[in-house]
Amino acid sequence: MKKEEQTPHINVDYFEDLTGNIEDGAQGDVEEVGTRIKELREKKGISIEDLANLTGFDQERLENIEKGVVKPQLGTVMKLSRALDSALGRLVSGVGDKLYSITRKAERKKISRSTSPKGEKNLYAYMSLAPEVQGRHMEALIVQLEANPAKDVSVHNGEEFIFVLEGTALLHINDEVFDLEPGDSVYYLSTTPHQIMAKEGKATILAVLYE
Repeated sequence: MKKEEQTPHINVDYFEDLTGNIEDGAQGDVEEVGTRIKELREKKGISIEDLANLTGFDQERLENIEKGVVKPQLGTVMKLSRALDSALGRLVSGVGDKLYSITRKAERKKISRSTSPKGEKNLYAYMSLAPEVQGRHMEALIVQLEANPAKDVSVHNGEEFIFVLEGTALLHINDEVFDLEPGDSVYYLSTTPHQIMAKEGKATILAVLYE
């Protein structure tokens, strides 16, 4: 008896066409994130030492983030936004001034990168999909993950929804590990210890972060 060919549960080529290459977006600059953090901290009259006490991050790491030497991971930015009593989006992609935002594929903005805590390894690149919306509480991002042998789990306030577009994402959450293929998704409270990376090579996800 001839074995039937299995049809993939999702058309991966469709998502490749949909997302394109994250490098092809309009110019962005991750150093802007550190600059925004510094400007907001100084505006609120909070010292680096005070911010270190509020977040649990050491002072040197915060100084390196503000200088752009270390490019903060999104979980780190979420912690900083809470400590500075600011919306996440303000630090990630700036303050918007519109009631709604339609982002065409060719008009995506704000390519940024995140590195390991000491800045020695790129962990992922991300692109904001709706930076123009004023007073938003969600941040929608296309994220290109890389493999990461380090076990730097993240714990912070908020909620996250992840939908895998390309490649295989490896999710560590609590004491469990999951392979997430294109079309798979996960929703979790960010207070649950978690880490997501490419299983090998690169993987692309849609990430929606809610404060």
